[in-house]
Amino acid sequence: MFEIRVERVIGKSIDTVFDIFSDYEGYKRFASVKNAKIMEPGETEQNGRGALRHVDLGMIKFDERITCFERPYRLDYKIVKSSPIPIRHKGGTITLIEEGDATKVVWVSRGTIAIPIIGSLLDGFFERQGNRAFGGLLKQISKLG
Repeated sequence: MFEIRVERVIGKSIDTVFDIFSDYEGYKRFASVKNAKIMEPGETEQNGRGALRHVDLGMIKFDERITCFERPYRLDYKIVKSSPIPIRHKGGTITLIEEGDATKVVWVSRGTIAIPIIGSLLDGFFERQGNRAFGGLLKQISKLG
């Protein structure tokens, strides 16, 4: 099983950080994201709970369902489809905590690579790459103007 966990304080308001995370089609502005789009709108707002988003990172693509949307504190998602690497995703949570004029972000994602025999070996690699990628994305968010 992999567990990706990244924490970072971003010098932006909690509302601004939540808006960046919940603007799925805006993910295209991040270096690691080739394309991102909403495939199905959320129940009460476009990017809210129930939304299905597609994220293309080039080497891997994900369809993710938004399972919790509590503005501006929490956003949960579950990968429901991935290619070419099959992932059995337990879920991801992005928690935002207001710290004065800044926001602490805690981003956790858990799951397993669903490939018989070698999947457990790939979990460690996926965890390391995920920590690097999530950390890089948070760094990019902190630099947005």
